[in-house]
Amino acid sequence: MDQSGFVKLSIIALALVILSFFVRGFSQLLLGRGIAEMLQAPLAIIGFTLLVYLFVRATLDAVGIWTVENPEQDSETNPEGDT
Repeated sequence: MDQSGFVKLSIIALALVILSFFVRGFSQLLLGRGIAEMLQAPLAIIGFTLLVYLFVRATLDAVGIWTVENPEQDSETNPEGDT
């Protein structure tokens, strides 16, 4: 995974968590509390799980175990693009 993919996943994860709150709020107004919680749960669980994965991945990158590639840094070290 490169840095741009990491940023995209983090934006998606945050959007899912925020969307789950909107879904719960609006569906609680229209359908009731129980149904609103059932509609919110998948979005919240997926978003939170993705945020936990990204946190672990960033921690492993900081320690140096599993790095997140930087495409700009790769092009500077190897300007021809050869591997």
